[in-house]
Amino acid sequence: MSVRRLAEDSVQPAGFAFNGENSGWAERTIAKYPEGRQQSAVIPLLMRAQEQDGWVTKAAIEHIADRLAMPLIRVLEVATFYTQFQLKPVGTRAHVQVCGTTPCMLRGSDELKRVCQSKIHHDQFHLNASGTLSWEEVECLGACVNAPMVMIFKDTYEDLTAERLSEIIDAFDRGEGEGVKVGPQIDRHLSSPFGGPTSLTSGDTAKVGDGIEHSGSSSSEARAAEGQEPSQAGRPSTHAPETDPSIKSPGAAVGAAVDQRIETAESKGPTSATAPAGSGETGGSFKGPTGAGQKEDGLDNRSSAAADADTARRDGPLGEKGQRDESAVVADRKFVDAPEGSAREISGDRAPAAGSAVDVRDEPPVEQLRRTEDTAAGPVAADHFESDASPAPASASFVEPERPAGLLSAPEGGADDLKLIKGVGPVLEVKLNELGVYHFRQIAGWSTAELQWIDDHLNFRGRALRDRWIEQAKALAAPAGQD
Repeated sequence: MSVRRLAEDSVQPAGFAFNGENSGWAERTIAKYPEGRQQSAVIPLLMRAQEQDGWVTKAAIEHIADRLAMPLIRVLEVATFYTQFQLKPVGTRAHVQVCGTTPCMLRGSDELKRVCQSKIHHDQFHLNASGTLSWEEVECLGACVNAPMVMIFKDTYEDLTAERLSEIIDAFDRGEGEGVKVGPQIDRHLSSPFGGPTSLTSGDTAKVGDGIEHSGSSSSEARAAEGQEPSQAGRPSTHAPETDPSIKSPGAAVGAAVDQRIETAESKGPTSATAPAGSGETGGSFKGPTGAGQKEDGLDNRSSAAADADTARRDGPLGEKGQRDESAVVADRKFVDAPEGSAREISGDRAPAAGSAVDVRDEPPVEQLRRTEDTAAGPVAADHFESDASPAPASASFVEPERPAGLLSAPEGGADDLKLIKGVGPVLEVKLNELGVYHFRQIAGWSTAELQWIDDHLNFRGRALRDRWIEQAKALAAPAGQD
């Protein structure tokens, strides 16, 4: 939003007061609000002040603030926020607001702006030589179907051309604005289509007050005579094969009198002797409705992989028995989808049927997932911390951490400002002090193994090595002027 400021003091009037008619209107407007809520009348009063003087002056803002017992800054906030309030003098006969939003722009609003520049002033919010005209570009004025359009005070002028707007501006400049037709400037009724209505033009018609014929709905008796249910009167009659209710297919018309069970059975098609049970049906990974056709004569008709998955869920480490070996469960799930005869990794006699969809996840046993002793501490390749320091030596990742020697219970003299080391903040400095680290010389004398111990103890994930704390501490501990 652009910055909106009050006009210069040179054009501001010395004072403001509502005239007799507007003063009585203001009192009635304020009285509409409950006790203690009279400040809600600030926007109506600002609008009436603008209609009286043509724009909102500084004196009017002060007057309304006093009248509503509001802080001056609150009234100023309202006046400068809403673009409907003009904060500078506008033309006494016409202030042209040109809509420049996309629909109007596509329909020629740029030409309308050029007309205003040539007829009024090159820049917005400037008066013409006689002070009777001004203009500005605004956002959508709410009549996009009649684009392009302008608004002059409270009236809109739509379906404009550059020539027509030029004529309108000249008429206002001559003081003949009251005689200019408002609304569409072409042969169009309000926002109706060009050339008149193009739909609902057949059947019974009736004329309304605007003189335009509108189609009327037929009576219930007429619909009954045509054999059409009253509830279906609004349904379009396309007469297309795709909407024929007699077609029993997944594409049957919605609401048609089709037995859903017959439609479902016919949509499955004939079952081949070689097709697996449940093929062509929907629902789940077993290609069949849940619970339907899964077992016959006590036999599980699903694929062996699906049965194995159920067994794993029932007898696995979290199942009821809890005695089955996890590695066997994993082996049962290491099937792959491959043509018959190709190499497949199987376990025992649990090979899946050719081409069946199976689980190919290869998960380690639970005990292996729980082991963490093989996870080394220190820098890792996927560390998410960012550092602009050069990487630590490769050997730093493999050293055995060693607790630093010479940790202190109290600083020897004044403690150094460890926050001067890159990567050390106030919280980390306190933690280092608690470990007995107070001086740069302590860190400068550490080995890589000792720094690794500190990094592990602080759970710093290799940051201390990557930021080269030892090198930084040596530079900070060196006497001034010595490299």
